[in-house]
Parts: sequence; structure tokens; C-alpha cells
Amino acid sequence: MMTRKEMKKRARQAVKKHYGIFLAACLIAAFVGSEFGESLNLVKQYDTQQAEETGTDVSTGGTTGAYEATMADALINALDGDIQGGKEISSQLTQGEVEKTKEGITNPMLGRSRGVLAGIVNGITSGSFLVSMISAARGIGASQNVVLALFIILALLIWFCGWFFFVNMYQAVSRRIFLEGRIYNKIPIQRFLVFLRVRRWCRVSMTMFMTTLLYGFWCLTIVGIVVKKYSYYMVPYIVAENPDIRWRDAITLSRKMMDGHKWECFVFECSFIPWKLLGVVTSGLSDIFFLNSYRMASFAEYYAEIRAVSKEKEIPGSELLNDRYLFEKADEELLKREYNDVIKLMEMPVEKPPLKGIRAFLAEIFGITIFNRDDEERFRSGQERQLKILYTKEVVKGNIYPSRLSVLPEKMKNGRVEQIHYLRHYSVSTLILLFFIYSFVGWLWEVSLHLITDGEFVNRGIMHGPWLPIYGAGAVLILTILYKFRRHPLGAFIMTIILCGFIEYFSAYYLEITHNGQKWWDYSGYFLNLHGRICGEGLLVFGLGGMAIMYLTAPLLDNFLRKIPYKILVPLCVVLILCFGADSAYSKKHPNVGKGITDYKGACIEIQHERQEVMRL
Repeated sequence: MMTRKEMKKRARQAVKKHYGIFLAACLIAAFVGSEFGESLNLVKQYDTQQAEETGTDVSTGGTTGAYEATMADALINALDGDIQGGKEISSQLTQGEVEKTKEGITNPMLGRSRGVLAGIVNGITSGSFLVSMISAARGIGASQNVVLALFIILALLIWFCGWFFFVNMYQAVSRRIFLEGRIYNKIPIQRFLVFLRVRRWCRVSMTMFMTTLLYGFWCLTIVGIVVKKYSYYMVPYIVAENPDIRWRDAITLSRKMMDGHKWECFVFECSFIPWKLLGVVTSGLSDIFFLNSYRMASFAEYYAEIRAVSKEKEIPGSELLNDRYLFEKADEELLKREYNDVIKLMEMPVEKPPLKGIRAFLAEIFGITIFNRDDEERFRSGQERQLKILYTKEVVKGNIYPSRLSVLPEKMKNGRVEQIHYLRHYSVSTLILLFFIYSFVGWLWEVSLHLITDGEFVNRGIMHGPWLPIYGAGAVLILTILYKFRRHPLGAFIMTIILCGFIEYFSAYYLEITHNGQKWWDYSGYFLNLHGRICGEGLLVFGLGGMAIMYLTAPLLDNFLRKIPYKILVPLCVVLILCFGADSAYSKKHPNVGKGITDYKGACIEIQHERQEVMRL
């Protein structure tokens, strides 16, 4: 068995070879909260005095200002049991919009005083629809506590699903990345989806969940906190190697593998203490940019050693560690036989669409095509074939893990995931819909964040509709401006950070100079912030999100959008653009402001006051 020094030496070599993707794997783990969260906690340094001087709540980026009743107030009153009070607030909000229309204060195009459509818009923006739903639930016998319980149960269910299917099982994903990095020279970014590709995502999630649950029970005992931590230490690695294993077998096998090695593993962990002290001195930067990857790579080497010892001793269950080519390279002749069908594709020419002029410029420079025509579809198929050919060449050379030789047979691959080909052109209609999809997702993200952290609904953003255009614009620009970087993930990651930083900074600057210094976000007090408009922490999130857009979500959405007939697709784009234009025109004169938007600190004070009143009662 190799010494710690030898394992660490090999780990440093692996980190040097795969620095970009190892760094990304650890950053994702830190941001989702599966591991390394303490690294980011050290980076989050707030300047309280500066926040007080600027009137900023640095935990959210909001600024102070005047308070006005909103739809959230109507909803809070209704949930507290004051249905009539909620209806009165909704009525006041509706009446205010009607009066503005009658007095000619609002844009004539956005009238809110007459017609069915105006009634629907008023019902949504005033919260009367939600209040009516709560009232109906109370009317059929549901008590106030029951309604609140339903809201809480729904929120907890959504949170648990996110934790169970992503945060909980991401440890196994990251272990897989580091194990492949031990042997192979390249790790395609698609390997983050390895468990989806073999349709074992749910099984892996269940195994990791049961491990966490059992360890939680053992933590009720003093001895179990330490002993069971090391007994279950190898579960993520075992699952990473064999995602088809049952959770009972994985836990049992880990216990047997770690029998006699717990103290050894503890000492190995302690050997990184000097690096952790350096992390404290550097405010976590050394952890983020080196130690986390170095430590993960070192324990990947440690697992390989413990695995070899276990198989040599033929401990019960070691036969389940059967992914041979995760630890040694396959023979070139075997690889050529397994990938013979793809090798034959190399002889077929790639057809390029006969584009000229501006269409050729847009396609070659920005990856944009006007329509998804037949020749464009053939080009996309050709690009997909090229990706397979490039991938197969690297596999045959022994540079990439041969997935066809994995534990699970090729026929069990997930076809939908296999269609994630990122070297493609996006049509104009697809880009329009992607703009609105990501704008809505961004709005949903920020609204949910405030709903969870502060317990109230806040319609985030300068506009009144359910969209935050900065997210949609950023996504579209990542897919077009950075088209040439798609073949180089590390370069794409760096350029995404630069591009998103530019967009966010100048968006904040533009809003401030056009709205008398009013701020919709403020990062003052955050580590590595520039004028409070951007910060290092946020840019790292944007970089990871941009990679997910470029290599995962956008191709998947494009596969779906291409199936929509143009007679539906084009009118849908037109309707969305008209609605967005109307909202933009209205918001230019009447921007969305108030509690939780530009007056977050005031909102917090108001919420605290309401809670104190409730406690007194």
C-alpha cells in the first residue's frame, strides 16, 4: 500500500492535470452545500459599518426607502386568519391602479379599469386570487392552522426534493469525477451527468440518503459520531464506482473495507490541518483554489488503495467493486472493437448548410440561425456526429473513460441525456423563448429565496411581470457571444464570469443613473465587490450557472423547442414580446419598488414588528 506522501504526490499531479474541472466540482459542492461550505463562509465577509452608513442590508443587497402595501401584505393577512383584511388590501391595490388609469397617470396601453383582461391582471397583481383561494379553503372547513400547514408542507416538500435528488447525492458525483481523473487525461463535462446517463440517479440518491439517515441516528451516541463517520467513509466512492449497488450492500461493504483503517483515515485527514490553517489566513481562498481539490484527489487515491487491499483479501462484497476500467486503462484493440460503429462515422463527410452573407456570419460567429431548416438540421446532426468522433478518438487513445465498458450495459443509457450536444446553432425563435424561460427562472429563484429566508412573497426586479430580464439576457449572450468557446470548458467558464460581470455591473449602473440613484441590488460589504454592483461570490455563481446553461439546460430545452410547430412557435414569441414591451414601457414610468425590492431593510423592520406583535398576543 502506498504511503500518504506517495498518495499526495499523485493527487497533486491529478490536480495539475485536471485543475479546471476539479475546481468546478468543488465549487459546485460548496455552493449547493454538500461539502466545503466553510470555504465560502470565510469568503463572505460583511462590513456592517459600511452597510449602516449606506442604508444597505448586505445579506440581501437591498436598500432603504419608503414602505408601501403590496400583494405580499394581503397574502400575509390572509394566512394569519384575517381574510377580510387581506381582501381590503387587495381591493385598495386594485382601486389604486383603476384610479391611475382614469386619471391618465399610467400608460394608456396598460389600462387597468375596464375589460376581462384588466380584471385578471388586477387579480394577480393585487393578490386577490390567492386571498380568494385561502378564503375558499377556510370556507370548506379548513382552519387557519391547516392552511398554514399546507403552505409549510408544500415548501418543505420542494426543499426536500431538491436536497434529496441533488445536494444529497452530489458527493457521489464529485467522487466519480476525481476517480476518473486518477487514470485518464481528460474528463468531459458531461461526466457530471454520469448517473443520469445510466438511469441510476434515484438509486444513488436513496443510497446517500440512507447513509445520512443512519449516520444521523448514530450521532445520538457519543461514540457513533466518530466511529460511524469512518465506517461509512467509503460509501460515496463505492456508489461512484457502482451506481447499481443497493444501499444496504454499499453501507455494509464500506464498514468491512474500513475495518482496521479508521485510525489511518483519521490521521490522513489530520495531515491537512496545516493547509486548513492557511485557509484561515487567506480568508478561504487557498481552500477554494487548491486545498479542496487536493484533498479530494488525495482521498480518491486512498480509496483506490483500500479497494485494492479489500479485493486482495476477498472480503465479502468486494466483487461488487467491478468497474475495472475506472482503475486501469483498456487495451486499444478492445476499445476499437467496442467503438467500431463510431469509428466508421469518421469516414462520412460533415455537411455544412449553404449559408451566405449575414446568415453565414451569424451562424459561424454567434451560432445563430434564422430558422431550423432541413439543411440546418443536417448540420446539427453532423455536429453531433463530430462530437461523437472527437470523443471516440480520445477514448481509443486512452485519454477518456470508456463508458461502453462500464458496469451498466450500453442499452441502459438514457437517450434524452445522450442528446445533449452543445455544438449547435440556435434559431432566433429558440433564443427568444430561452430569454423568457431564463428570465422567469431567475425571477422564480429570487422570489423563492426571499420567500424562504424572510417568509414573504416579493415581486423582485424593476418590472412588474414574472421575469428578470438580466437572467434571460445573460443566458442568450452566453450562448451567442461565447459560441466560439464551447469547445473549451475552462475558457468558457472564465469568459462567462467576465461577460456576466460586465452585464450585471452596467445594468446596475444604468438603473442608478436613470432612476435617481435607486438601487435594486447592492453588494456593499461583500468580499471582492466593485462599487457594490458586482462581487466575487456572485460572479462564481454566474460562472457555474453559465456552464450549466451552455452544456446542459439550453441544449435540452432546444431539443424540446424544436418539436414545436412554427405556427405555434412564432405567435407565442410575438405575444411574449408584446407583453414584455408593455411591461417595459409601464415600468419605465412606474418601476417596481417598495418593501423587499428597493426597501429591503424597511421590510425586515416591518416583518420583525409584525412578529413581535404576534408574540405579544
